[in-house]
Amino acid sequence: MSQWSDRAYALFEEQQRDRGIDLAWVKEKLVRLQIETPSWGYGDSGTRFKVFQKVGVPRNPYEKFDDAAEVHRLTGACEAVAIHIPWDKVSDYQELKSYAESVGLKIGAVNPNLFQDDDYMLGSVTNANASIRRKAVDHLLECVDIMKQVGSNALSLWFADGTNYPGQGHLRRRKRWLQEALEETYRALSPDMKMLIEYKFFEPGFYHTDVADWGMSFQAAQKLGPQAEVLVDTGHHALGTNVEHIVSYLLDEGKLGGFHFNSRKYADDDLIVGSSNPYELFLIFYQILDAHLDEDVKVRETAENIAYMIDQSHAIEPKIPAMIRSICNIQTQYAKALLINHAELKEKQENNDVLGAENALRTAFEIDVTPLLLAVREERGLPPDPMRAFLESGYQERIAKRGVGGSSW
Repeated sequence: MSQWSDRAYALFEEQQRDRGIDLAWVKEKLVRLQIETPSWGYGDSGTRFKVFQKVGVPRNPYEKFDDAAEVHRLTGACEAVAIHIPWDKVSDYQELKSYAESVGLKIGAVNPNLFQDDDYMLGSVTNANASIRRKAVDHLLECVDIMKQVGSNALSLWFADGTNYPGQGHLRRRKRWLQEALEETYRALSPDMKMLIEYKFFEPGFYHTDVADWGMSFQAAQKLGPQAEVLVDTGHHALGTNVEHIVSYLLDEGKLGGFHFNSRKYADDDLIVGSSNPYELFLIFYQILDAHLDEDVKVRETAENIAYMIDQSHAIEPKIPAMIRSICNIQTQYAKALLINHAELKEKQENNDVLGAENALRTAFEIDVTPLLLAVREERGLPPDPMRAFLESGYQERIAKRGVGGSSW
């Protein structure tokens, strides 16, 4: 580090020691934090009105892994890449797995696509047409088979199924069809696999969504068994929803399986993580880290085995820098949450000291963790500023040969 950085870290270290914070533990936690990036986050994306084509986006799954490897090289925090089928469909998944490993990555969650086929306009696993339901379940089973080929241990499920008008579908029958599909898929899982069930309160169904909230995901997972858990997407809630409360509840029930991190202002905006409400991200991490200290072994194990994933579909900004910014934003808020003095907070809570307890959290949130992050990156041989390192690397210029919209071969 520079002399300025050395002085800043020395002062930071002294301040945190005075607060009773174990910086060795904090650094260990930061190093161990891994965040899965999505293959689709490196390709063209847009809104309901327009997909914007950019220069240099990947033309195939292999180039998506190249871009993900660059993000991991600069951040050291995202060795796994989630794939989406059929967007990332290939003829040889062993070859795809080997390629990922050759660039220092592994394949993470497998995501079935049950919303882009014409047959799924009125639903997939909850469609009134039995043959379409069968087609959808067969695709889920196909994805389980792909998991076995690539070494993935997570099946990430989001269903666009829903209706737009009262009376359009029979809600109880649709609920039963959904559970039947989940049960058949669950039986196909290997013992080391888990099923993550996501929810979303609206869109594209505007009257009802078949898996509309965390309670529905939770109940479905409970019925299935220990390998089924809930996946929380930070953009999939109504305005004002207390996401960290949901996190706490699911942790206590041993059913919080994973996160899809992004940012939202109004709905499922899929913006860069932490760009709108970084305090919410901090408070989510507070609940998770507090669960690491729980006396209940099941709660601790749940907190320690959460699959952290990014699910952002940034439409106007460059793909790789947007992913780097999200990773850095997550690391920043995670670092702040690691600096919470839990003993002080517990004391304030037990004494019903309302403002004292709130201040214990706010104090950690307002700490500048830049010296800490610089120190950790330097100790790992990583660039101190991943974004600047990318901009100076020439990587964006090298991939320009791919052409616009991945069309140049």
